[in-house]
Amino acid sequence: MSRWKNIQAVLFDLDGTLLDSAPDLAAAANALRIQRQLPPLPLAHYRPFVGTGARGMLRLALGIQETDPEFCDLKEAFFQAYEACMGAHSRIFPGVPEVLQGIDKNCQSWGIVTNKIERFTKPIVQADELLSKNQVLVCGDTTAFSKPHPAPLLAAASTLRVAPGACIYVGDDERDIQAAKAAGMRAIAASYGYLGDAHDVRCWQPDAIIDSPQGLLNLLDFH
Repeated sequence: MSRWKNIQAVLFDLDGTLLDSAPDLAAAANALRIQRQLPPLPLAHYRPFVGTGARGMLRLALGIQETDPEFCDLKEAFFQAYEACMGAHSRIFPGVPEVLQGIDKNCQSWGIVTNKIERFTKPIVQADELLSKNQVLVCGDTTAFSKPHPAPLLAAASTLRVAPGACIYVGDDERDIQAAKAAGMRAIAASYGYLGDAHDVRCWQPDAIIDSPQGLLNLLDFH
């Protein structure tokens, strides 16, 4: 446990780590299908690929690739559909409130670093009593780069005035692990997230793996 004793801040990915937003993203993708007289697809069809964002949702829903001429227009249509249902079905993962309370109780800082752009992230976070208590929020367009580049994580650490080596980053995507390592932070893979169902997260070579949010409290020996 000694390797975790000097942790001063815990940073989290948002979608698939703190928030189960898959139902809203699937609903937005299905809205585009319904507009085209296509039947909606089940949540299970979309769920493993939620981390791929609009690009992945459009591919799954309509077979559209980034190279298609209509991609940009459809991406904006997807964004508008998502805004219309954003927060309607998303839920904080069970156990997350206890984790954030444990971090606060142990006088550690915590924040959110996500590739979701500010247009969507801020309304979601501000509307949730728990998530709105973060000490730092870095969105996909806050810095010049997004994960797996380390810039967003380094920006969060700088805002918190904590050295990167005293931070851990928790995420459910390989890009999260890559970003944490590049930033000099310890990386924790959330295997309960979206990609954990479809990938062997051990291949990402994280510093630790948790199969539930509460696993973080056990790892850090927070009680």
